[in-house]
Amino acid sequence: MPVKIRLQRHGKKGKPFYWIVAADARSKRDGKSLEKLGTYNPNTNPATINLDIDGAVKWLQNGAQPTDTAKAILSYKGALLKNHLAGGVRKGALTEEQAEEKFQAWLDDKAKRVDAKVDGLSKADASAKAKALEAEKEANEARIAKNAPAPVVAEVEAPAEEAVEEAPQTIDEAAAEAKEAPVAEKVEEVKASKEEE
Repeated sequence: MPVKIRLQRHGKKGKPFYWIVAADARSKRDGKSLEKLGTYNPNTNPATINLDIDGAVKWLQNGAQPTDTAKAILSYKGALLKNHLAGGVRKGALTEEQAEEKFQAWLDDKAKRVDAKVDGLSKADASAKAKALEAEKEANEARIAKNAPAPVVAEVEAPAEEAVEEAPQTIDEAAAEAKEAPVAEKVEEVKASKEEE
């Protein structure tokens, strides 16, 4: 029975979610599988992959052939490397400890690269949000400036120099004028009221 390691589609329309399975090559895409090896979610960035590496290596050693996409996923998670190292152990080129050490070093390096990508994506997202906020602030300011009424500037009838010339020269003269003005007005009011009588 030819065995394939392939993807089995699940999830809703427009939001695919895949199971990584070992299945008979003659079965339907979403039909019966022999074993579920993991999951693959391409909707996230970077894609979320959960894989049973030892189970995948066991199927590879038993002759299972991965499809192109499944092969890329197995390579990304290190199952193909672990299978290669296991072949080296069988041939006597490596010891089990050396193979495990090489695999762990590769996993650590891969984890650092994935973390760097996640950090880069989060920084790019933060900078994009900051730029969008700045653009929105500028648009709001432009809208406010466009809708604001124009300030009314009152025209001064007399220039400032003439107003200075008309002003009293000393403080005493200003005080005397202030005292006389109300008295003069009252005198005129009294005269006007007597004339009316």
